[in-house]
Amino acid sequence: MINEQIRDKEVRLIGPDGAQLGIVSSREAFAKAQEAGLDLVKIAPQAKPPVCKIIDYGKYRYELSRKEKEAKKKQKTIDIKEVRLSPNIDTNDLKTKVNAARKFLSKGDRVKVTLRFRGREMAHMSSSKHVLDDFAELLTDIAVVEKAPKIEGRSMTMFLSEKR
Repeated sequence: MINEQIRDKEVRLIGPDGAQLGIVSSREAFAKAQEAGLDLVKIAPQAKPPVCKIIDYGKYRYELSRKEKEAKKKQKTIDIKEVRLSPNIDTNDLKTKVNAARKFLSKGDRVKVTLRFRGREMAHMSSSKHVLDDFAELLTDIAVVEKAPKIEGRSMTMFLSEKR
């Protein structure tokens, strides 16, 4: 809220230089802001009495947008990378997939390990769980199992995340 939009009886006023000017009526605060050629901006509406500051509103909005952009830059988005396996995978192929997953985990991403079943492999789903267990065991030094292996349709999935 700025200028005439402030309808409170009394406000705690902060001057343009950051000095506290005390508790004054909102009309008086608005008059002081106009006298300084600046805007009266309500900074803390939930405080008792509300805190208003005499500042240039355009500059204030610009500073807020800059802070938001800066906070967004520092944010790390966690992606989910997928590694697909088959029930009859060979040990060297498994190690190659483990290295790919290790690379994803070291970058801070979560890894979804999918064991896909096709045709006759569907009959032996329960005996193929060891493939996912071996995969998780090879990554125990840097990863922890976030979600245990679970059968979903024609595949079995497991989620891994980096150890904290």
